[in-house]
Amino acid sequence: MSAAILRFSPPRSDGAANATDRHQRAEGRLAISFARRGENTHLADVYQRSPCRVLFPRPVGGEPPLAVLVNTSGGLAGGDRVSMSVTVEPGAAATVTTQAAEKVYRSLGPDARVETRLVVGEGARLEWLPQESILFEGACLDRRISAKLAPDSRLLACESLIFGRVARGEAMTRGRVREFWHIERGGRLAWVDRFGLLGGIAAQLDGPGFRGARALATAIYAGPDAPTMLPLARQVAEEEGGGASLINGVLVARLLDANPPYLRDGLARLLGALRRAAFGSPTGALPLWAI
Repeated sequence: MSAAILRFSPPRSDGAANATDRHQRAEGRLAISFARRGENTHLADVYQRSPCRVLFPRPVGGEPPLAVLVNTSGGLAGGDRVSMSVTVEPGAAATVTTQAAEKVYRSLGPDARVETRLVVGEGARLEWLPQESILFEGACLDRRISAKLAPDSRLLACESLIFGRVARGEAMTRGRVREFWHIERGGRLAWVDRFGLLGGIAAQLDGPGFRGARALATAIYAGPDAPTMLPLARQVAEEEGGGASLINGVLVARLLDANPPYLRDGLARLLGALRRAAFGSPTGALPLWAI
């Protein structure tokens, strides 16, 4: 005669995982590179490991090649790890966006970690334009974005955060978020930034500096012509309740809003203005953002 003993440990009240917990975690990886062949840019290499997938819809209106990132798991949970890299070789151009907003679910303790590495070669152009990340109550996110740029390359990039499912009345009262930017140009550090909130996030967002915001966006433009873009970026950002500065040749803009859809619209307007001015985009419209 034998007996099976099942052990169950209830979730800890502080949100951390119990030592006996064992959960399946995602370890996604994606690597894409683009190269110039003659007058056009072509996909040079791609590697993808679930839950990361990439689609390549046909670009329209003279736009560069488009890569659309997809998370087949439907979102990120605590302990998930996602690593993405995009390389644009000399003289090439590419736009990378996401199929939809990313959801970051409540964590039992560990962070969901997302690492993005961007490399832009001489005379090349990259647009890194993911849609927003929605942080559920209790979510823990550690996001790191690094870029290595040639002196004459151009990068337009953004990241945005939504604190709680605001449309359904959810306030993010607990959780953790860290975001780290690291930009190098010509092998030298040009801009670095760290942002973080821990614990009573809603209370902090209601305090000085955030003015009750529930959505935050960062947009950067790095290129030889960045100083000439500052007046335009500052005008649009200030009209949308944010601001813009120029730091070591990197244009940095931040937007805040209590209403996430308003922030999304404001960010799209800012990025669209920069796309038209810097790249000559006919409309400035962001691929897939309007779907």
